[in-house]
Amino acid sequence: MANRLQHATSPYLLQHAHNPVDWHPWEAEALARARAEDKPIFLSIGYSACHWCHVMERESFEDPATARQLNRSFVCIKVDREERPDLDEVYMEAVQALAGRGGWPMSVWLTPDLEPFFGGTYFPPTPRYGMPSFGQLLDRIAELWRERRADLAKDARTLAASLARQAEVRPGVGLPGTEVFEDALRQLRATFDARWGGFGPAPKFPAHLATGLLLRRGVPEDRVRVRRTLDAMHEGGMFDHLGGGFARYSVDERWLVPHFEKMLYDNALLACAYLEGFQAFGDDRDAQVARETLDYLLRDLRDDQGGFHSAEDADSEGEEGRFYVFTPDEVKAVLGAEDGTLFCEAFGITQAGCFEHGTSVLHRFAAPGDLAQRHGLESEALEARLDALRARLRVHRDRRVRPAKDDKVLTAWNGLALSAFARAARVLEEPRYREAAVACAAFLRRELCPEGPLLRTWRKGQAHTPAFLEDYGALILGLVDLYEATFDDAWLDWAEDLAARMRAAFEDGAEGGFFAASEGPDLIFRTKPGWDGALPSANTLAALALLRLGRHRRREAMIQATERTLVCFADRLRKAPRGGLGMLAVLDELLRPEVEATLDGPLEDPRSAALQTELSRSFTPGLTLRPGDPSASRPAVRLCTGARCLPPLETPEALRAALAAG
Repeated sequence: MANRLQHATSPYLLQHAHNPVDWHPWEAEALARARAEDKPIFLSIGYSACHWCHVMERESFEDPATARQLNRSFVCIKVDREERPDLDEVYMEAVQALAGRGGWPMSVWLTPDLEPFFGGTYFPPTPRYGMPSFGQLLDRIAELWRERRADLAKDARTLAASLARQAEVRPGVGLPGTEVFEDALRQLRATFDARWGGFGPAPKFPAHLATGLLLRRGVPEDRVRVRRTLDAMHEGGMFDHLGGGFARYSVDERWLVPHFEKMLYDNALLACAYLEGFQAFGDDRDAQVARETLDYLLRDLRDDQGGFHSAEDADSEGEEGRFYVFTPDEVKAVLGAEDGTLFCEAFGITQAGCFEHGTSVLHRFAAPGDLAQRHGLESEALEARLDALRARLRVHRDRRVRPAKDDKVLTAWNGLALSAFARAARVLEEPRYREAAVACAAFLRRELCPEGPLLRTWRKGQAHTPAFLEDYGALILGLVDLYEATFDDAWLDWAEDLAARMRAAFEDGAEGGFFAASEGPDLIFRTKPGWDGALPSANTLAALALLRLGRHRRREAMIQATERTLVCFADRLRKAPRGGLGMLAVLDELLRPEVEATLDGPLEDPRSAALQTELSRSFTPGLTLRPGDPSASRPAVRLCTGARCLPPLETPEALRAALAAG
């Protein structure tokens, strides 16, 4: 029999719709029931691609005896953290304070006033790992609620008040100086893994924010660190060498074995990192990685309506990574003995394997030049042959049972994808990426912002949940990038309307910065997210969006809002610059003189196209692209850096020299 989650749109909630647990979504009815029945709330937060969320469901939430315990003593609420990042952030802070660590699935017990008094992550069905069984824990919490309810409520109030105080961001005095860049760079250099690339020990997460700052503010030696990291992330098993796209992170220092779930936001951000790499180094490898990543999104995550789905799971047929791994025998059965042997040698597929059950994760640690020499091939001929073999093996792999897909569309993550496709349309000069970007923006306008406020999530024609700060910030940035790929003013007009709504709903006019969510009765406090992690923080996205849009539209008030945000987080940046790499990129953009490139002449003129190519291929932080006078007889770029403008530049060579000179 289905529970109340059967009416949800979230695939994660729908996975639990037939549990014997009497689940509620987070809604007024459930909160009112807890107050009316004077029961504590058991709040379970996770997401569809979370491996241990699936494990806890199989072990506990599908178990009738455990369900009876939960239903008898608690009002049970299930939340998709991707639909409600505000709740996830608030209660993750509580779990970390209570348990000393956090993660998903998140398990937290609340009073009817929504204040947390106990929490953790995964709990096993039998005592192990030094933890009690989930059933034992449920009995003990229910007993404490009956016998020491006043003490629990008092502790919960104290904890909630403490968390609210900790969430306050005390504004700094003035913008941080350039010393924060040096502090961050020093920390990155100290943790750089010279052998395997990346920063710090395993597990290793995508390093797009680090590579971006090193390119913008680093010295020539830092470019070596960026080059090694971009190559290592692509060569290892975190990159899907058959289907394109990146898994969420590597469990080891070599980027070899990934946690196999694939997230839209990771792939959008990494596509942009490799586009920047292509601009900075001119290496076609980076362009190809960006293409294969974006083509993965188009092939496997694109909704028929134009938006992009959220994620693919790590598991299939009950095993993590099963869809992605191979043995030599399987490869040779598909490709034949000769081609199979070459392929296994190129992609590290061995009899011993590097993953479970003797299977191998595809990776390219072997030097291509050495491999070509051993097989008597030119390097280009080798790559062409391997490309054909990859295509054949992918066709075979596609016959396997695919991992489950979370097919909800999130505004923030689609804003990041919009940026990636719009930038790729310019940098790679691929019309299909421009078409994908326009289709994505049109979908978001039609389905998630048809009239009135922006919405957070959509699935199969249903949109709901008011958007959060990160939704506005990421979408505005995507629209600015789309404008620079199309020069269609309609996208900037929409971005400006969204910026006004964002500031009205989230901006702290007194102390600067932005709250993650608008005020509401179901939040015990509001946060001001400023730490950059797998995604840039919501304040990073908002600040950069207002800066870039403000420059395009010459809105000084927007640029001042960016400055106030940076001042708000100045003390954090000074104390822990490594935790704010994305916000440091915003500071870099603000502090460096704007480079304004205005393109005169008809855009369809081949001479204009050559100038556009030069602008798009150059790595020029702070660049603002504008269309100029389309009736100009001779196409040219008017280039202004700060208050200094050059005479019109009519050739790609002259433009290249001017951009290089700064």
